[in-house]
Amino acid sequence: MATHAGTTRPRPGDALELSVGDLAFGGAGVARLDGYVVFVDGGMPGDRVRAEVVKSKRGYAQARAVEVLEAGPDRIEPAAPGHPGAPWQVLPYERQLEVKRAQVDDALRRIGRLDGFELEPTVPAEATWRYRNKVEYSFGVDDGGELVCGFHAPGRFDRIDAVDDDRLASEAIGALRERVVEWCRAEGLSGYDRRAHEGLLRNLVVRESRREGRLQARLVTSPGELRIDELARAAGAGGFFWTRTESMGETTAGGETAHVAGDPHLDEALAGLRFRISPEAFFQTNTEMAERLYGVAAGYAALEGWERVYDLYCGIGTVGLTLAPRAAELWGLEISEEAVADAIENARRNEIDNARFFAGDVRLALRELVAEAGRPDVLVVDPPRAGLSQKVVRRVIEAAPRRIVYVSCNPTTLAPNAAQLGEAGWALRRVRPVDMFPQTPHIECVALLERAGG
Repeated sequence: MATHAGTTRPRPGDALELSVGDLAFGGAGVARLDGYVVFVDGGMPGDRVRAEVVKSKRGYAQARAVEVLEAGPDRIEPAAPGHPGAPWQVLPYERQLEVKRAQVDDALRRIGRLDGFELEPTVPAEATWRYRNKVEYSFGVDDGGELVCGFHAPGRFDRIDAVDDDRLASEAIGALRERVVEWCRAEGLSGYDRRAHEGLLRNLVVRESRREGRLQARLVTSPGELRIDELARAAGAGGFFWTRTESMGETTAGGETAHVAGDPHLDEALAGLRFRISPEAFFQTNTEMAERLYGVAAGYAALEGWERVYDLYCGIGTVGLTLAPRAAELWGLEISEEAVADAIENARRNEIDNARFFAGDVRLALRELVAEAGRPDVLVVDPPRAGLSQKVVRRVIEAAPRRIVYVSCNPTTLAPNAAQLGEAGWALRRVRPVDMFPQTPHIECVALLERAGG
C-alpha cells in the first residue's frame, strides 16, 4: 500500500534511514518519508538514524532507532546508557525544560484551540537524577536462565533486562533490590514467564521516605509458597508486603496483599506536614518536586482564609491538606476507601480540623457533596491521565466554583477539559509546567481557570 505522498508504506521489520525533526508529545522523534510520518523512539532533533519499523498504519508508522548515524546538535552522552526509564537523558536538561513548555503550549493551542493564557516557564527539578521515591521492578530470566530483576527491554513485553545501577532511584533502593535478588537466586525461585504465564516472581515495588530514609517493599508473585518471613528479613526494609495475584496482565495492582513485617505504613514529610502512605496508595513519585507542584497550586488558588475548597481525586489528602490552613473549610472526594482513611488520618496527625474527606465516585458524589457542603469557592482537581470525563466536567460546571485549579499529568487531556470549561464560562488564565520527571518526556503542569466576572 502506498502513502498519500506516493511512497510505499514501510512494513514492520523494515530498516529505514531517517532524519529526525522535532519531538512529538510522548517523547518520540518525528521523521518523514516524502510526507509520511514516522515516529522514532530514541530519535532526537537533528539526528540521522537507522530505525526498525515496529508498527505501520495508513497515516503513520512507529519505529525504534537502532543506530545513530549522525548525532543532532543537541545530543549529549547519556549518564545512564540503556536505562529505559530515562529516554531524554541524551538531551541537555535546559533543552528538556524548553521542549516540555513548548509541548504544553502546543497541546493547549492545537487540541484545545485556546489562547490568551499566560504560559509560565517550567519549574526545574531540584535533582535531575536519583529523584524517584517509588520504583516498580520486574522479575524475569536472562538468556542463561538466571533470575534477573530490572525493566522491560525496549519494545518487549516478555524480556526483562537486569539493572545494575538505577540512576533514577537512590542507592538505598538499589541495595534493597540486590539483596532481594540475591536471596531469591539462592532459594532457586523462578521468574515469571510472560509468554507461558508460568513462574513465581513477578515484581518488586520499593518506596522510600525521602525525608526519613526509610524503605517499604512489596513483592508481587503468582500464587505459590516461599519463605516470605526470611525474605523480608533479608530485604531489610522498614515495612514488607506480599501481593499474590493470578492476573495475566503486567500490573502491580490488584491481587491479595498481606503485611509481612515492619511498619504497615510509610511516613513522609511534605510542605511542613506529615503524611501516612499505605502500600498501594498514590503519592507523587518525586517528593521534593511535589512540594513545588503544590506550591504552584496554592499560588493559583490565592486563598484568603474565607473560602470553601473542594479537592477532587484527593488521594491521601496531599494537595488539600497543604491548602486547608489557608481556607475556611476543605472537602475532599476520592473513590479509594483506603486512600480516604489515610487522608482522614493525615488530617488528624497534622491537627487540621477544617478538612473533611469522603469516599465516592466524583461522577456520582459531587452533586451530593454540593448539596451537603454548599458550592465551592475554589475547586482543585488532580485527575488521572485520562483527564475529566464529560460527565465530571458537567458536574464541575454545576458546582459553579469561582476558581478552578487543575493539576494535570497529561496536557493532551487538560486541553480539551479546559476548552469545555471555557465554553461554560471559565477562562484559562495561567499555566505552569513543573518538571517532576527529569530525563523523561512526562509532563506535569498546573492550570488556573477563573469564571468570567469572578
